[in-house]
Amino acid sequence: MGRLLVSTSIEESWGDGEPILFLGEWCREYRASDRWVGLDAEVLPYHWADRAKVEMDRERLWSLHEDLLVAISALLNARHRVDHEVRYWRILVGPWLGFFTQALFDRWSQVQMAVSSGAVDSTIVLEDLPDARVPVDMVDHLWLSNSHQWNHHVVARVLEATTDVPRRLASAGHLGGLMVDEEPSHEGLRARLVDFALRILSPLARSSDVMVVNPCLRSVREELALHLRLRQVPRLYRVGPVRGVDPDPAERGWRLKVADGDPFAECLGVLLAEFLPTAYLEGYRDLVAQAEEMSWPTSTSVVFTSASHLYDDLFKAWCAERVEAGAKLVIGQHGGHAGIGWSFFHHHQLSVADRFLSWGWDAPDDPRIRPVGTLKDPVLPERPEGRGMSAVLVLGNETAQVGSLSSSALSSEFLDYVDDIYSFVESLDPDVRSALRVRGSQHDVHWSVLERWADRFPDVDVDDGRRSILELLSEARIYVTTTNGTTFLESIYLGVPTVMFWDPDRWGILPESRPWFDRLTEVGVFHEDSISAAAHVNSIWNDVEAWWTGEDVVDAVASFSKRFCRRSPDTVGRVAMEIKAAGSR
Repeated sequence: MGRLLVSTSIEESWGDGEPILFLGEWCREYRASDRWVGLDAEVLPYHWADRAKVEMDRERLWSLHEDLLVAISALLNARHRVDHEVRYWRILVGPWLGFFTQALFDRWSQVQMAVSSGAVDSTIVLEDLPDARVPVDMVDHLWLSNSHQWNHHVVARVLEATTDVPRRLASAGHLGGLMVDEEPSHEGLRARLVDFALRILSPLARSSDVMVVNPCLRSVREELALHLRLRQVPRLYRVGPVRGVDPDPAERGWRLKVADGDPFAECLGVLLAEFLPTAYLEGYRDLVAQAEEMSWPTSTSVVFTSASHLYDDLFKAWCAERVEAGAKLVIGQHGGHAGIGWSFFHHHQLSVADRFLSWGWDAPDDPRIRPVGTLKDPVLPERPEGRGMSAVLVLGNETAQVGSLSSSALSSEFLDYVDDIYSFVESLDPDVRSALRVRGSQHDVHWSVLERWADRFPDVDVDDGRRSILELLSEARIYVTTTNGTTFLESIYLGVPTVMFWDPDRWGILPESRPWFDRLTEVGVFHEDSISAAAHVNSIWNDVEAWWTGEDVVDAVASFSKRFCRRSPDTVGRVAMEIKAAGSR
């Protein structure tokens, strides 16, 4: 007897007591374990648990992305009766195209594995799911890709397009759309300042001014100072939401053909027309018109951003036009991972940038990368009583299903990562463990990490992620980081004693970055397993400062800091210098 293939945690698709094959661990939500523990169910292994396959697929998908860009550029030019270069469409559509292609490949690969197993005899497809829809823009796509409903719909379409697995249609019933906890807004005062500045200063601005949007400097003060260094009237630009339009089925009858004989490319060619955001198709002309309505420089020579080039389609539409007209695009490093690990996000930003401002690292074969130092230039809150007494451990956060490819814990590999953290805590001495404070994420997507933590370690102090990481660092005797992300760059930059540990097979480190991590390993800062890290923390706990200020540690940390989180005596000045240099070429 075969099994019912189940693609998500939506229980309406689980059938009525029949044997189940879950497509992955994301189907079994921890907080709902009472509803699946007793089922006759098996879980399909995850295809990207094999890191050799990740590397192989990375090369395949990076190459396919270039072919897709050429094909979709020609298609969109023809449909919109325009004649833009591939770089224009790379800036506007490239981020979504890469994210969607890699997400679809992930789901497609799991489906092929399930069908090839011979265990699948049918699946249930839910109809009328609110989230089974065309996204408005890139931001909308990112929200939807975390929705079980959207993923159920994607898998259903893959099954229909590429297999003969029998499908049983069922009603979605009472299910509502995706509910996402919004990030706390700090926009009130800033919004009022922006609106005031736009009204008062707009008449004084020049159409040739440098466009600075989302530079990710420390504060508004530094952003205003950057404008003054550029000798232009300070402006604070906001990027608003894209005006949505309804999808038109008559506009979506096309199929994109690339990579003959590639079964995934054939599936992708069919589904692109169904999932392409309306901002790039039905709403494209309105998007361009909305961008032109913004009170932004019309003949700028340089555009500088550290964030809007990925998510903000309104900005990207405006930016693509200006870059095609000759403006230079300067992109600042937004956070960690860049220069240390690899990701599609970083691959994309280097593919569109005329100049990239790194936090310290360079690449001898790419003169566009300019090491200027840590743009955010963080500052610890003052503590009159001196350094705190906590051992602060920050947990990572990954989506249940892959949104785009990177050298990190992918999908259910995250649960193996969580097990490593458990091993670390269980290996701590009692006095260290009693001082432990664990910071989770307020944006935990489906893995219920804080609930798992409370059940496993009810005695450990847990922060839910709403407090500033800088506040927690100010309270730390020692800071323990567990992912190849951003926070250890901030702690090292700020001089907070730091211990780092992660499995490099799960959180990859680029070969060219290895020498700096090897030096940290020699002095106990970086560890490749949790037991070693815990033993080191135990050994230095009674005198962390003596270890951290030792000559060998200071030298290794200083070398690492210079490479990956450099402190500049004049961050704003360095950024202004690089912007001016880009504009003069």
